[in-house]
Amino acid sequence: MKQLYRHRGTVGTPIASGVFSGLGEWMEVSPGILRLGYIVLAIITGILPAIFLYAIAHFLIPEKK
Repeated sequence: MKQLYRHRGTVGTPIASGVFSGLGEWMEVSPGILRLGYIVLAIITGILPAIFLYAIAHFLIPEKK
């Protein structure tokens, strides 16, 4: 079973904390597609819920050492 980690520089280019890079590797999807989906989600729901969701993911997903 794969473990979910935040990545900095392993898959794609991490923009902030590597949440989408880690998710992309775990789901075997390009991090760019996940980032684009996140932007669409932020526009649809408003900016604050999307930022809150990203912050939760940042603190819950451990960083790969």
